[in-house]
Amino acid sequence: MKGYRKMIIEIKNPNEKQAIARKVLEALTDWFGIEESREEYISGSANWTFFAAKEEDEYVGFLCLKETGMATVELAVMGVLQNHHRSGLGRQLVERAKETARSQGYEFMQVKTVKMGMYEDYDRTNLFYISCGFKELEVFPLLWDEANPCQIYVMSLK
Repeated sequence: MKGYRKMIIEIKNPNEKQAIARKVLEALTDWFGIEESREEYISGSANWTFFAAKEEDEYVGFLCLKETGMATVELAVMGVLQNHHRSGLGRQLVERAKETARSQGYEFMQVKTVKMGMYEDYDRTNLFYISCGFKELEVFPLLWDEANPCQIYVMSLK
């Protein structure tokens, strides 16, 4: 297709970060259906390292990194519009995040999600993270609530 372009760009402007996060997360209520949590992600995104997936002139996904320790950064939130799932954009976002975290001296990246076997949508999310190189670290059954046991995955950046 002529003129068809996909790119991953870092966004610095806090208002732009929040606008992109809101657009994407509000379209993904199967994963981000709890308004309070969604608003926390949108609010937090203003202060986190923010990468956006842009196709043509439209933002179709994003990923945020936040520091959780001297050597560790967390993939705090990411979303890709559903009609762009399985297009490679999610993987491109993770790869860009890994490169940036590594260049900033971080040794590990972590991500939290709902434990495998609880919900089909989250099982696909788990399989995505595993395919990107994340490894199971630990499950915290009550970090969020009984219906949503928290699975933590980690990845070495060395």
